[in-house]
Amino acid sequence: MNMERAQLNARQLLVLAILFEHGSAMVIPLGVDARQDGWIAIVCGMVFGWMLFFVYYLIFTYYPLVPLTSYSQQIIGPFFGKGVALTYVLYFLYIAARVLRDFGELLLTFAYPETPLFILNAVMMMTVMYAAYKGIEVLARTGELFFFWLCLTGIVGLVLVIIAGLIDVHRLQPVLEEGWKRVFKVVFTQTLYVPFGEMVVFTMLFPYIHQPEKTKIVGWLAMFLSGINLAAMMATNIAVLGADTVSRSTFPLLNTIREIRVANFLERLDVLFMIALVVGGFFKISLFFYAGVIGTADLFRVKEHQRLVYPLGLSVLLLSIAIASNFSEHIKEGLNIVTLYMHIPLQVGIPLLLLLFAIIRHRSSFLFRKQEKK
Repeated sequence: MNMERAQLNARQLLVLAILFEHGSAMVIPLGVDARQDGWIAIVCGMVFGWMLFFVYYLIFTYYPLVPLTSYSQQIIGPFFGKGVALTYVLYFLYIAARVLRDFGELLLTFAYPETPLFILNAVMMMTVMYAAYKGIEVLARTGELFFFWLCLTGIVGLVLVIIAGLIDVHRLQPVLEEGWKRVFKVVFTQTLYVPFGEMVVFTMLFPYIHQPEKTKIVGWLAMFLSGINLAAMMATNIAVLGADTVSRSTFPLLNTIREIRVANFLERLDVLFMIALVVGGFFKISLFFYAGVIGTADLFRVKEHQRLVYPLGLSVLLLSIAIASNFSEHIKEGLNIVTLYMHIPLQVGIPLLLLLFAIIRHRSSFLFRKQEKK
């Protein structure tokens, strides 16, 4: 195992997980296909996401000192295990490129329409590479610095929306107009995997945790707080804009913030809130990228992960540009191709199989030792 020598406490894990969960989920129209029930789809996705996280945690209890790229080789053998490890490394780097594209398009649309997308992505990627070079402890401490400010920004935003009188709860009705069928369809095609299933990236960070016994409760708490906040955010978007407008909006949260007008002078606050969104995106990209870097270092026995930061960073940057010809194509690929061929097998299928094989291996080993004693 080739990982940096670092430790995270429970508080830092909680902060990183919450920032990670929000990330791009605040930007994209999450669960919008459920119409006015989008907030319910997010809550249901959180509940099923808890189950996925429990699978990741159970595997961690069998192999508490190594990341996914190592224990996959221990569970199913070096040949197939290395194939699984390489698949996850490519997955983490690919999703980092997708999230980078999300935020590049966000900046391009709202702040820098004349700036080339490559320049915007390059600036963001340079900060991500610097964070990965410094290591996970520095990233965690940075998260602690930003966390309070981001929470305060969210509270202020909600208060201003209420003061401005923008919320119309009737836009959230009728609840479950078409029953649970449409909600669960959205859950099992969208909200389960983004953002909650993406917690699979933390299988690369679990070995750094100083208090492993708190991993499960901290993970569940982070997902609960994030899920409730994201659901409230989507409910607010729908109550302000209406389900039809939200479904057509590329960035519904910023459109909601744009509606704020208090006392004829407090308006155009979307720029301030866009900064908060970019900070959240920075942490999501950084964690995916860092997982890909240390996974590569572990897989190919590179002693210092810093040596991989710049070549992999450049690859992610170029991939973020080449990933789609336009933003509409990018979103369509994310909803259809990525979910079916990446999220479902790598967030659900392979972890379940690894857990099953880990249980079988440990029970077989236990029975063998028991027979030897006799």
